[in-house]
Amino acid sequence: MPVEFIGMIFHRPGSELSSAAGGLEIDRDFVRTFSNAHQDADFDRVLIGTGSGAPEGAQLAAYAAANTERLTYLVSHRPGFRAPTVAARELATLDHLSQGRLAVHIITGGHDAEMRRDGDSLGKDGRYARTDEYLDVVRRAWTAIEPFDYEGRFYHLEDSTPSRTFQQPHVPIYFGGSSQAAYRAGAKHADVYALWGEPLAETAEQIAAIGAEAEAAGREQPPRISVSFRPILAATDELAWERAYAILEQTEAVMAAAPEWMKRFLKGGQKPVGSQRLLAAAEKGDRHDRALFTAISKAMGAPGNSTALVGSPETVAKALLDYYDIGVTTFLIRGFDPLNDAIEYGRELIPLVREEIRRRDAAAEPTLAGTALVGSER
Repeated sequence: MPVEFIGMIFHRPGSELSSAAGGLEIDRDFVRTFSNAHQDADFDRVLIGTGSGAPEGAQLAAYAAANTERLTYLVSHRPGFRAPTVAARELATLDHLSQGRLAVHIITGGHDAEMRRDGDSLGKDGRYARTDEYLDVVRRAWTAIEPFDYEGRFYHLEDSTPSRTFQQPHVPIYFGGSSQAAYRAGAKHADVYALWGEPLAETAEQIAAIGAEAEAAGREQPPRISVSFRPILAATDELAWERAYAILEQTEAVMAAAPEWMKRFLKGGQKPVGSQRLLAAAEKGDRHDRALFTAISKAMGAPGNSTALVGSPETVAKALLDYYDIGVTTFLIRGFDPLNDAIEYGRELIPLVREEIRRRDAAAEPTLAGTALVGSER
C-alpha cells in the first residue's frame, strides 16, 4: 500500500529553536520557497497549523497553492468558531480554486486556556460533541444534492444550501486527538486519524482503540492512520545522536530563556491527553524502539509534534517502516531546521521509504495473482 508523506509549512522563517514562528507578520517569499521545497522533495501534502496567534490557514493555503503546481494542502481547522455551513462554503471554494489540492485537519482543541483566547469556554467533552455535529453538517453540505435541514444540540438548520466540493465525495478529513471523546468523534468522521509519535506499542494501542470506535460507529473500514515525527538525520547513527543531543541542549537553553508566561503555558497547567501521553513515554526513558527520542519533547513540555526519530537515513527509514508494519500509512515529518530539513528528507529519507514499499508491493503481487487464480478455478 502506498505511503503518504506530509510536511508542514509556516508563514515566516523560524522554529522552536530560533526566532518564533508565531505572530501575523507574513513573509510571502518564504511561503513560496518553503512550499516549493516540499513539492520538489516529493511530499504529498503540507500541513498548515492553527492557533489563537496564527494566521488564517485557508488563506495561506490559497496563496501557496497559487505558487505551486502539484503539492496539496492540509488546512488545520477548529470547529465551532464559525457556522459549519459557512466553513463548508469556504473550504469548498478553496477546493475548487486549487482543483482538488485540499484536505482539512480537524483540531477540536485539548487546551482550555488556548480555546478561551478566542472566546470558547465550552469544556473538552462538549467541544468534541460539538465537533461531531459540526462534521455531520459540513459533510452533509459537501455531499447533498438538494437543500437540507439539521436539528442537533448545537446546530439548527432549515433549508440549508449544499456546497458541493471539487473532490468527490468530499474534501478529505484528517482528525487529531488522543482522548476517548476524540476517538469517538474522529473514528466516526475521519478519512485519516492523526497521532503524535509515541513508541510502537503505545501507537498500536491507539490504532486498536480507534478501530474499535470506528466499528461501534458502523464503519466498514476504520480511518487510515497518520503519525507525526521530527526526524534528525546525519550520515551515521553516531553523528545523528550527537546532533540530537545538541538540539536537546539548545532546546533546554531556549526554554530557560523563555518568558514566564510561555513557560507556564508549555510546562505547567492543563495538558491535553496527547501531551500527557508523550510525557508518560518520556518518563519511561529517553530512547525507545529502533530510533525514537523523547527527551526533546519532555524539555518542551510536549506541546505537540515533538518526538524525534534519530539516525542515518537508512535507520530512520527502517523506523518509519516499523510503524508502517503496524498499520500507519501517513507520516507527518518536519524538522527543527524546517526548510533545510525538508530538503534533506526529500533527498535522503523519503525515497528510501517509498522504494522499500514499492519493493514489498511488487513482491506481493504474484502471491495475490496466484490467490485470485486459485479462487477462479473453484
